[in-house]
Amino acid sequence: MATKKVTKPKVKSKPTPKKENTSFWSKLKRFVFKFIMWFVGLSVLMVIIFRFVPVFYTPLMAIRALEHNADGKDMVCSHEWMPIEDISMNLQKAVVASEDGYFLKHNGFDFSAMNKAFKSNLKGKKLKGGSTISQQTAKNVFLWQGRSYLRKALEAYFTVLIELFWGKERIMEVYLNSIEMGDGVYGAQAASKHWFHKSAKNLTKYEAASIAAILPNPRKYKATNSSSYVERRKNKTIRVMRQVGQLEY
Repeated sequence: MATKKVTKPKVKSKPTPKKENTSFWSKLKRFVFKFIMWFVGLSVLMVIIFRFVPVFYTPLMAIRALEHNADGKDMVCSHEWMPIEDISMNLQKAVVASEDGYFLKHNGFDFSAMNKAFKSNLKGKKLKGGSTISQQTAKNVFLWQGRSYLRKALEAYFTVLIELFWGKERIMEVYLNSIEMGDGVYGAQAASKHWFHKSAKNLTKYEAASIAAILPNPRKYKATNSSSYVERRKNKTIRVMRQVGQLEY
């Protein structure tokens, strides 16, 4: 008697998963790479454009206007761009004397001042930043205010870019046109008119030192009818100005 051959039913094997070149991590890597490339490209382009084009508005101006609005105040933004040749050399010397004595010598960072500020902050004294004019310019033109590590890293990045593409004279020009010099007052020309009712071109040594003296906190301090603290800063700035000598960019 013939025996029937019993065949086992074929079990379908599960398809082996393909190597996912389009996995989450590879997609994320591509996204991060593209983001970095776009960011670098756009940031370099912005820096190059502002090498030649006046900076009429900054993130700081927008933030302060919104703060005024939130406090129920008028959204004031007094600003007038002036080329550096129309800004008194007295004011240029005053901000160097007051804010960054090694401005013409460093490459954007004063590591000695940063180290002193770091040690001072560790001791619990009043917070100091040790920022150079270049760093302040990078922050004012391209970034927001604050003390986060991200902002400081971006500040360092933009500082390198403006030192590379702008040079010292342009950095000083943009700085003096963008820095906050009063509540809602930005730049040398607006500050000169606000505090002394004259053009930035005609500032005396004392007037220039008066404006430079309030830069640590221009919304609190006054360049005229000043407190004793600000008067001491003015006198110190004038003394240091004599040592600055001619600024050769």
